[in-house]
Amino acid sequence: MTIVAEKYAYVIGVDTHAKTHTYAITATTTGTCLGCEAFPVTAAGIKRAIGWIHRNTSGEILAAVEGTCSYGASLTRALVNENLPVVEAKPPRKKTRGSAGKTDAIDAIAAATGILGTEINRLLYPRIEGTRTALGVLLASRRRLEGQSTANRNALNALVRQIDLGLDTREALSDKKVAEIGSWRARPSDTVEQQIGREEATNLALSITAAAGRLKTNETQLGRLCEELAPGLQDQPGLGPVTAGIILAAYSHHGRVRDEAAFASLAGVSPLQASSGNTIRHRLNRTGDRQLNMALDIIAKTRMRCDEKTKEFLERRTAQGLSYRDIKRVLKRYIARDLFRQLEKLFT
Repeated sequence: MTIVAEKYAYVIGVDTHAKTHTYAITATTTGTCLGCEAFPVTAAGIKRAIGWIHRNTSGEILAAVEGTCSYGASLTRALVNENLPVVEAKPPRKKTRGSAGKTDAIDAIAAATGILGTEINRLLYPRIEGTRTALGVLLASRRRLEGQSTANRNALNALVRQIDLGLDTREALSDKKVAEIGSWRARPSDTVEQQIGREEATNLALSITAAAGRLKTNETQLGRLCEELAPGLQDQPGLGPVTAGIILAAYSHHGRVRDEAAFASLAGVSPLQASSGNTIRHRLNRTGDRQLNMALDIIAKTRMRCDEKTKEFLERRTAQGLSYRDIKRVLKRYIARDLFRQLEKLFT
């Protein structure tokens, strides 16, 4: 397999920050740093940095940028516009830099030298922008809304159990009851404690109701974008706007993930050996993109409940002695393979 040092003459390592980026030009043949400079994170500063790179190189260039979707997003766009290939650089581990210390220059050089021996098909390419970025924004917003709504609902349940506001609190509050609390008005007969408690309960209920409306709008937007990117994907069992959005955001574009095994590894559903002695088995993989893993988990559970073919598979594997967890692990691996092949056909 071809490695980075065999294909490219130079690797530009970039340590990104809010105000400045530090660039290190490394020759792949020797691993020597030929120059290291810091430039401001402005349009003019990035243009100067790209000019500095061109003046000091004369061959194939690869840029290894830390934080291509955060601090390095503007730089990544500029490099792509200059037709310079960009890959994601992982920050150096603390153990590896213990004796050398830490500076921006050290991190920039490490970003470059850290990928010199990496196979080309194992490089981490940044997600494509446009609709995929919009999907990422919607998914992040959804996670934030769900977290806030859950916290507010828990606080409301605790509040109505702490203060007597005339509610039956033997069970958690339903959506209907939350809406009713949101329409409460002040009561002259309330004590000070009840007055403050009622006001706070009303505010929490209104926040929960508002979040529910925003989540519904969010789901509609996700469904529309997913249908634009991958028509028909949501028609499959277990796939809805949220799960399809997570999968499309992770896959991003053709070429980002090299094959279906890498996609399974990215999702954390590639089986890991857990054999010992006479016991031969695999276990769950707890690494990878946990949002993607969660999406596959939802799809698997839905199909195990509602899809006839999956139910037959569940019965057959149960008869063979597999546990529910092991069956779900096998099913998630199959779903990852199937979805990857569908996405490859859609985006090639």
